[in-house]
Amino acid sequence: MAVKRTTRGRRLLRILATLVVLALAAAAALIVWDYYVTAPWTRDGRVRVQVASVAPQVSGQITELRVVDNQLVRKGDVLYVIDPFDFKVALDTAKADVENRAADLQVKRAQAARREALTTVSTSIEEKQQFAGTAKQAEAAFASAQAQAAQAEINLKRTEVRSPVNGYVTNLLLRVGDYATAGTRNVSVIDADSYWIDGYFEETKMGHIRVGDPATAALMGYAEPIRGRVDSITRGISTANAAASTQGLPGVDPVYTWVRLAQRVPVRIRIEQIPPDLALVAGMTATVSVGAYAEPRDRLRDVLVPFLDRLGPKRPDDATVAPAGITTTVKGSHEVSTLPVPDPKAGPSAEQIAPGIAPGINAAPETAPAREAPAKEQRGSQR
Repeated sequence: MAVKRTTRGRRLLRILATLVVLALAAAAALIVWDYYVTAPWTRDGRVRVQVASVAPQVSGQITELRVVDNQLVRKGDVLYVIDPFDFKVALDTAKADVENRAADLQVKRAQAARREALTTVSTSIEEKQQFAGTAKQAEAAFASAQAQAAQAEINLKRTEVRSPVNGYVTNLLLRVGDYATAGTRNVSVIDADSYWIDGYFEETKMGHIRVGDPATAALMGYAEPIRGRVDSITRGISTANAAASTQGLPGVDPVYTWVRLAQRVPVRIRIEQIPPDLALVAGMTATVSVGAYAEPRDRLRDVLVPFLDRLGPKRPDDATVAPAGITTTVKGSHEVSTLPVPDPKAGPSAEQIAPGIAPGINAAPETAPAREAPAKEQRGSQR
């Protein structure tokens, strides 16, 4: 009887040990599945940046190059200078034309004012209208000359091509003597204030990503990660079946494999903290983690805590967090880049440009009353 009890006890222990091993294996399998399939992290991350394509607004030969490749420049620094001779001549010509139009306007105004002060006995209404119209035409010509001078002045300033952002000159192939064509890019400046990280997450993991969640990006070759926050989520991905054929019909791929790979969705990470000795380069690869996996904790806890949180009841603060499909922006200010635009202001008046051409322009002629008095006396004597 004792032998049978011992054998039965050993059998129960074997069964219990087997069940424990199976339970641990099942738990390990679930944890591994949760970590590698549904956990919000990916090795497919990229450092990205905005690049300012600098193109001149005027054409001409480059006479001075003030930067070298990979040089750090500040917003407003001169990158290169276009030959300003033609633009200086155009400005001087425009200023001379303004002075000419100002003098002409003064004379035309004086003539119109004198005719307006006379009565219909000395001049006709038609002549008054003609001189008034000539003065208006002179005003329009003067305003046009001022606008041309303002355009010539801004074109002269545009011979100095400046950097629109703080950043680094990259892939510089420009040389002194090259011809710069207006509207054609010839310098690229990497915007040092625009770095961000794109994490390409599988669609099976998107349910655990929310805009505003903390995020970390571990770059290859660097131990300390970059810290940031989920800024936005891409709302559209290209679909191959949506491309139309040559006849305008949809081109549908007939192949449907039994293993379907999850689609990748780009998630934009706003960088908030960079290690001091790290030099960001656009195109670097990174491992991106979001949410609880982005917190600096023990690796085993990084696996177990989020898994146990999803198994347990929802926490009260979870109800106030909107899923990724609803929230689209992070609370906080987003800087908007602006570039100063020249404002063509009205130049000096004709009286300021050409003083003394027609003094007392608004005063009535002295001979007008003398002429009118004899005419009235003659009419009175006839009566």
